[in-house]
Amino acid sequence: MGPDPSWMFDLTGTVIPIFLAVVIGIIAVSAGRGLQQWNRNNKSPIMTIPARIVSKRSEVRQQQLQDDSNNSRTSTTYYLTYESDRGERMEFKVDGNEYGMSAEGDRGILTYQGTRYHGFRRQPHYSTAE
Repeated sequence: MGPDPSWMFDLTGTVIPIFLAVVIGIIAVSAGRGLQQWNRNNKSPIMTIPARIVSKRSEVRQQQLQDDSNNSRTSTTYYLTYESDRGERMEFKVDGNEYGMSAEGDRGILTYQGTRYHGFRRQPHYSTAE
């Protein structure tokens, strides 16, 4: 008759442990990358450079809740793209207040550390139009 082929489909003995190992591996790799980026940011110098805002964007995510009320949750993430005087572009996640107070073309002093945003001080500019 030969060996029993049902061992391949033994859910609790084969499939679930492999699934758990893959999930734990994905979590470990993701956590490792996050720690690595955090460490790189901490080792980077805090840079303060003249820059201007060249682009604004927002990302809206909607999550359907798993209850009987058919409710959903929406979150918005805001990003500003800056260009240095040397032509380098950097995009940073900012809070909604800063996003709302910013306009493309604003010039000022950008402060950052690696991929970590510290702030942007706008330089006032005045229009000669009356």
